[in-house]
Amino acid sequence: MTALDLSLNINGKTHILQVDPNRLLLDILREEVQLKGAKYGCGLAQCGACTVLIDGNPARACVLRVRHASGDHEITTLEGLVDGENSTLHPVQEAFIEMDGTQCGYCLNGMIMTSVALLARNSNPTVHEVREALKHNLCRCGAHTEIVASVLRAAEKAATVR
Repeated sequence: MTALDLSLNINGKTHILQVDPNRLLLDILREEVQLKGAKYGCGLAQCGACTVLIDGNPARACVLRVRHASGDHEITTLEGLVDGENSTLHPVQEAFIEMDGTQCGYCLNGMIMTSVALLARNSNPTVHEVREALKHNLCRCGAHTEIVASVLRAAEKAATVR
């Protein structure tokens, strides 16, 4: 298919890109917009390394055609969680650091993005709810205990701010 001008709202900024609308969103983010937070993992929407938020909901950018994310949709990447003015990390990012919720870091993007979406709709999740929300995000290092603790810590941090 020929390239078209597509409007993408990424991390609060509008990008007009001339791209093939059938390209994958992950490729556009990494190659055209130079946002490297979302990772290529399996390419089959099975591991979660490529997770971004589309209108606040987790989406697998490795299988999502860019045409489906263009227009009025709001795309949030890992980079978009940071408060740009102050370079302040999102509470979920802070909690992952505090609770050692990482090892190799490859799954980190998906874990954080999925956790942000979870906490936006459920500010006080149980351990079971956190595990359920993250069950489609793979971590081969075995840091699941620390990851769950990180999400619960982020919920605590947010509760003290409210």
